Amino acid sequence: MLSDSPVGRVYLACGPTDLRKSIDGLAVLVKESFDLDPFSSSLFVFCNRQRDKVKILRWDHNGFWLYYRRLERGKFQWPPRTGENIPVAIDYRQLRWLLDGLALKQPKAHPEVRARTIV
Repeated sequence: MLSDSPVGRVYLACGPTDLRKSIDGLAVLVKESFDLDPFSSSLFVFCNRQRDKVKILRWDHNGFWLYYRRLERGKFQWPPRTGENIPVAIDYRQLRWLLDGLALKQPKAHPEVRARTIV
């Protein structure tokens, strides 16, 4: 479901978010706190204080999707909140790393290649 349609950007809300918020509450947070458009093709990702639950907000054609993941064991390696309430833009690959329990920076991962010619 998450990868069915094209994803624009992925934005992480650094630090904890109150996950009692529903779709409307998270959309307001995206609009007012992050100054971003919740109706864009981007994913907006939020994590709770214990770092064992994640919600992902996404607009799709005529309605919002709200994905929810709860870990039975372990924690997400979530980036801490910086001084300002600014989300971190990551790519879809990094989101998959986070959801799999890995850190955003993977020093042994192959870098993305943007070459468009054959030698």
